[in-house]
Amino acid sequence: MHERFMSLALDEANQAFDEAEVPIGAVIVSEGRIIASAHNQREQLHDPTAHAEMIAITQAAEALQSWRLEGCTLYATLEPCSMCAGAIVQARIPTVVYGASDSKAGAVRSLFRLLDDPRLNHRCEIVAGVLAQPCGEILTRFFEHQRRLGKK
Repeated sequence: MHERFMSLALDEANQAFDEAEVPIGAVIVSEGRIIASAHNQREQLHDPTAHAEMIAITQAAEALQSWRLEGCTLYATLEPCSMCAGAIVQARIPTVVYGASDSKAGAVRSLFRLLDDPRLNHRCEIVAGVLAQPCGEILTRFFEHQRRLGKK
């Protein structure tokens, strides 16, 4: 089941790649159905907060007409950063599944452990490494392509 939804998050990441955005995708599932799907749009929206997870959380809250996303699972192709992890905690998302780890900005396991920190009022079940190889490979391809183009 996790692989099926992560594949859909990868579809979002591919769309981001095609739009010259860092290829990260996210989907949110409630009761077995997708209620939100998004990819990074920072360049397109000129918005540093337009991460795939943030956009998906906003979509899911709208779909459920509630800021409490209890009963939902968030799938992200890359380990969420501290901003996204904070939003996940605030939204009360109980389960987070991610693909590739992020040694430079990951706030779930790599640099910080925000989603299961006992000092916070909400903690998540975490499933790491689902389709990690393709989730990491799309990022590698993207940044290799950007370097060839001479972009940062």
